Amino acid sequence: MWSFGLTCDPSFGLLLFFHSEREREMGGVVEADEGDQKVARQADPQKELDAGALFVLKSKGSWVHCGYHLTTSIVAPPLLSLPYAFTFLGWEVGIVCLIVGALVTFYSYNLLSMVLEHHDQMGNRQLRFRDMAHQILGPRWGRYYVGPIQFMVCYGAVVACTLLGGQCMKAIYLLSSPNGSMKLYQFVIIFGGLMLVLAQIPSFHSLRHINLISLVLCLAYSACATAASIYIGSSNKGPKKDYSINGNTENRVFGVFNAIAIIATTFGNGIIPEIQATLAPPVKGKMFKGLSVCYAVVTVTFFSVAISGYWAFGNQAEGLVLSNFSVDGKPLVPKWFILMTNIFTILQLSAVGVVYLQPTNEVLERTFADPTHEEFSARNVIPRVISRSLSVIAATTMAAMLPFFGDINSLIGAFGFIPLDFILPVVFFSLTFKPTRKSPVFWLNISIAGFFSILGVIASVASVRQIVLDAKTYRLFADV
Repeated sequence: MWSFGLTCDPSFGLLLFFHSEREREMGGVVEADEGDQKVARQADPQKELDAGALFVLKSKGSWVHCGYHLTTSIVAPPLLSLPYAFTFLGWEVGIVCLIVGALVTFYSYNLLSMVLEHHDQMGNRQLRFRDMAHQILGPRWGRYYVGPIQFMVCYGAVVACTLLGGQCMKAIYLLSSPNGSMKLYQFVIIFGGLMLVLAQIPSFHSLRHINLISLVLCLAYSACATAASIYIGSSNKGPKKDYSINGNTENRVFGVFNAIAIIATTFGNGIIPEIQATLAPPVKGKMFKGLSVCYAVVTVTFFSVAISGYWAFGNQAEGLVLSNFSVDGKPLVPKWFILMTNIFTILQLSAVGVVYLQPTNEVLERTFADPTHEEFSARNVIPRVISRSLSVIAATTMAAMLPFFGDINSLIGAFGFIPLDFILPVVFFSLTFKPTRKSPVFWLNISIAGFFSILGVIASVASVRQIVLDAKTYRLFADV
């Protein structure tokens, strides 16, 4: 929790000069070549590039490809939980939180991109989040804080996608066999099998076509969710509309911060440097275009699903709004419509899961691959297949064992996404460009860092409290 203390300090401006003697690491220069696709990044002038950057973080993409990657990493099925977050916030606060989340993340991601572009122009291109922390804050921050936090967030997202994919598969199964005997963990394993295949795609850049399809899919299931909510809300099939906030004062207060953690997780990314690393040099200006594509999709999907879902179901909105489309096993919309929506969701979940596997793949490749051999040589292919397969199997096992992972994911959002996406970008920008105290940017950045540091601490407490309250219902391999 010491990171929050750093960002909340009223003398934050002193940090602009505090790291003047910190140890620096060369972030590297990327050379994209059509023939050998070399990527040159060095920790010191003599050190050879690691295989993780060489094979996984290939720098060959355009700003359009970057937009696909960004959209898949942000516009994901967790957005279907936004109506549920509104049940703790109500109309006014819910919409304000959604707008603030969109504005602040768009701003902070652009700041992060500007910092990366600055170091790239200085001949010191950084390819990973932990490289940025190492360069700007010092080696301990990258190694012991940012690196582990990012890994936890990204791998947690893989587990969450696998669990959600299994739940959507089970929903399809129950449409045709309401009294079927198959359990949730069996569907999680089936979805894990799909992930096992997709995880073998060699590099982040290789996902560009899959992520284009993912962009179309997120628009499709969001449109389906919105249309179904409007249809049910306009008929007498749905619940009576009640927008009051349930619970006593204590539960309402903690519910607000839990909901904010959900919204922060929904807007979360955590891999902006890795996505920018996929851009072919020169990178200047490309990330802004990619973010503009992404946030056009964010605006359409997030607000349509949140508003229509909460309007239709009020405080009865489920953790996943798709669950509201059936009551006691009886669908409120045609079965084929629910089937189609779940299929769109499942397919996009697989793409999201593979995107968030990339930091793990990069670490595995760096550990087990040999950059002096060809990427597709037996020396590199065999350890790649084994290590990535074991990584997916571990994530699938966790998803099957812990079907209450939603509570844990809220905690991960509070501990991980809020620091990575709301706090560190403004800290990195201020330490890199050193805006004066008279600059509006200086005070805006301090306000964002301080507010979200406090919010992150409170949201973490609220998430832990929710886990404690729900602990009595936890059971390994539960069929929920």
